Amino acid sequence: MALDGYSDQILPRQARKAELLDAVTEAGLARAWRDSGDKAALHRLVTAYMRLAISMAAKYRRYGAPMSDLTQEAAIGLMKAAEKFDPDRGFRFSTYAVWWIKAQLQDYVMRNWSLVRTGSTTAQKSLFFNLRRVEAKLRREAAASGQTLEGADLRVAVAAELGVSVAEVAMMEGRLAGSDASLNATQAADEDGREWIDVLEDDGAQAAELFETKHDAHALSDRLNRALGVLNDRERLIVRARQLAEEPRTLESLGQELQLSKERIRQLEAAAYTKLRRTLEAEGANFAQFVG
Repeated sequence: MALDGYSDQILPRQARKAELLDAVTEAGLARAWRDSGDKAALHRLVTAYMRLAISMAAKYRRYGAPMSDLTQEAAIGLMKAAEKFDPDRGFRFSTYAVWWIKAQLQDYVMRNWSLVRTGSTTAQKSLFFNLRRVEAKLRREAAASGQTLEGADLRVAVAAELGVSVAEVAMMEGRLAGSDASLNATQAADEDGREWIDVLEDDGAQAAELFETKHDAHALSDRLNRALGVLNDRERLIVRARQLAEEPRTLESLGQELQLSKERIRQLEAAAYTKLRRTLEAEGANFAQFVG
């Protein structure tokens, strides 16, 4: 890329020394890069407009990002503009580059504003970068007419102004008002130095739930063992092999073992289930809990 080798300090210095291009020279450099891949022409075009990129980067310092990072992002946007610029459309390169530089800077700010993704749609970007300005404008307009605009009424007005939903305005207000905090941070009011992560509810099963689950499993097992007692040996073998084994056996494999046809095994299995159902339902149990 044309900016390879530049440090954070060199970029602003080179920008101050850069030439001012007229429309004809600018178009010639753009065509040389587009048609012949002339890297020297690309370098000259990009360097000439680094002042513009740095000026735009400076406007985003209020979001807390280092100026060096913003400058690099603006330079990347400028490079993207130079690589895609078509001089035959009749526009000046600066007009075209502004859009790419702005998009690159906004994407960088939103990526680094919070660990929680702030938003990526056009509406969310508009909210992020215009919410405070629009709120201030609407408050001034309300004050000029002797009114006060706050809270829900202000959110409704902002939503109408920016063409988004009230819910999106409320969500963005919360994100802009808050900041990331570590769960390992110590609670200020806690004398024992307890961290915030210690007060989070455990998603795992609680002791009472584990006990109930274990108790129910034992009860089901006892009922099933009693019910199996009403079956004869062959029926028990088939039910255990078909329903209670980790790897259920096929009708064909059981038929080969018992020297019976697949159809006969199926009939014996059905008869066994009928006996089990009667026995379990007589005890008030649900047969479906035991047989899939």
